[in-house]
Amino acid sequence: MTAASHGERDDHALLCAAVREAGTLALTFDPVQVRRWDKGPGQVVTDADIAVNELLRERLTNARAAYGWLSEETADDGKRLSCARVWIVDPIDGTRAFLRGVAEYAICAALVEDGSAVAGAVLNPATGEFFDAVAGGGARCNGVALRAAGAQRLADATVLGSARNIRLPAGATGARFEKVHSVAYRMALVAAGDADAAVASTPLKEWDVAAAEVIVREAGGAITDRSGAAVRYNRANTRVDGIIAASAALNRELVALLRNSG
Repeated sequence: MTAASHGERDDHALLCAAVREAGTLALTFDPVQVRRWDKGPGQVVTDADIAVNELLRERLTNARAAYGWLSEETADDGKRLSCARVWIVDPIDGTRAFLRGVAEYAICAALVEDGSAVAGAVLNPATGEFFDAVAGGGARCNGVALRAAGAQRLADATVLGSARNIRLPAGATGARFEKVHSVAYRMALVAAGDADAAVASTPLKEWDVAAAEVIVREAGGAITDRSGAAVRYNRANTRVDGIIAASAALNRELVALLRNSG
């Protein structure tokens, strides 16, 4: 893998600074008193989501006027589709965890170039864990280089996600499944070697996975959608068919199990 270009490193530094500032802002909101409302079936949003979104949009798009913008909390006008580079943001991934005071939510921001994630930052404001990566430059948590642990088979694995849609074979009875609210945070924990796999078998959106994907990839992990295909970004349809982050061998096993589970 080639080293990141000077431009990508500048963009990465900008991205990291903006996400850190957004994390400080998020912590000023009281999850008990923050205003909240439903924006759709099963979709809750708060003043904290909106404030973080606006801070990130101001910092990132003001500094890079030619880049596109895609965020969960911004109406998509489609202009990004004509841009080679696009910021993809989830202001707070795991809003329900934030509202419950559970330290499993994250601020996520990525830079995508020609459909591939080239830089990403995932910050858990509640724990202070700051994960970041740039293509060709490795992945870090709070400045310490990451290397995914990567169990090679499900029987030996700790999986962050639900086993509900996975038909486990008899030999995988040793697998341990743990719930973590934020998909991006699950993926970052895999990059850090704190778990062997992160799974989301239900449909996601590009902003759920873009930032964490480059972190997992740079830490040596394998990441695909639930069918085993690479994820492409900045598409007209932002749907992602689930996600699996693990070692290459475990990724293949989980893809096969999900395929056989229907």
